[in-house]
Amino acid sequence: MKTVITATGTLIDAIGTERFAQTMSDTLKGIAAFDYTVVFGYLGAASPKDLFDDFPTSKRKIFVEDYQEGPYLLDPFFLACGNQVEPGLYRIKDLAPDRFFQGEYFRNYYARTGLAEEIGYFIEMPGNTIVVLSLMRAEKAFSAKDFRQLREFWPVVRATCQRHWGDLSAQFGADAKGTLSGGLHHSVELAFTNFGEGQLTPRERQVVEFTLKGHSADAVGRILEISPGTVRIHRRNVYSKLQIRSQGELFSKFIETLVSGESP
Repeated sequence: MKTVITATGTLIDAIGTERFAQTMSDTLKGIAAFDYTVVFGYLGAASPKDLFDDFPTSKRKIFVEDYQEGPYLLDPFFLACGNQVEPGLYRIKDLAPDRFFQGEYFRNYYARTGLAEEIGYFIEMPGNTIVVLSLMRAEKAFSAKDFRQLREFWPVVRATCQRHWGDLSAQFGADAKGTLSGGLHHSVELAFTNFGEGQLTPRERQVVEFTLKGHSADAVGRILEISPGTVRIHRRNVYSKLQIRSQGELFSKFIETLVSGESP
């Protein structure tokens, strides 16, 4: 108990300084060991702000740079922000769609990170911004005890992060007004609406959206109130119109569209 109290005092003392994020990471590692820490700031569909990370150079490109280029739009943590998840600590598997770990975002992007598990604190901030403090393990998942102890520290994480990153909305600059850099669409909905414009029907684009987010045909059917068989027919039509043969190619084409800002 004394160690946690001492660490908390050190953390509070670091608020407003450059050492705050590293101190937060060190404090949390004292509660439950993990390999990497990354803190992203989110505002709408704007490209996430990398507020802090401790990735080695060899891993930073995929964890941060590649992620910011477009895959974040399919990230369960990002989508949870858009769904206004209650602030707190979550396992990524508890927020992910039913087929997330078989989906193309996972296979084409997330699996490349080599993570065993990722958990994240969701902290609400002024100006509709959200800070997500992610803790990542490379070898094994967090135990129930680890998760419980980290969740018990939630009030401290929330209060200190809110104090330290209270000006997050100002950091987005023009993004806060809905203008995004890099040609990315100004909302997730518009990104999917524009994907395949002139080639795909609105229903086909809906099927693409939920498929890429990791929903099974059964789940897509329930969401759109159509049969799983109809979902599969729409998928086949999408593949034919876009001249592709797999969900992997569909994922790649979607990311290419985001980066270029053009329809396929």
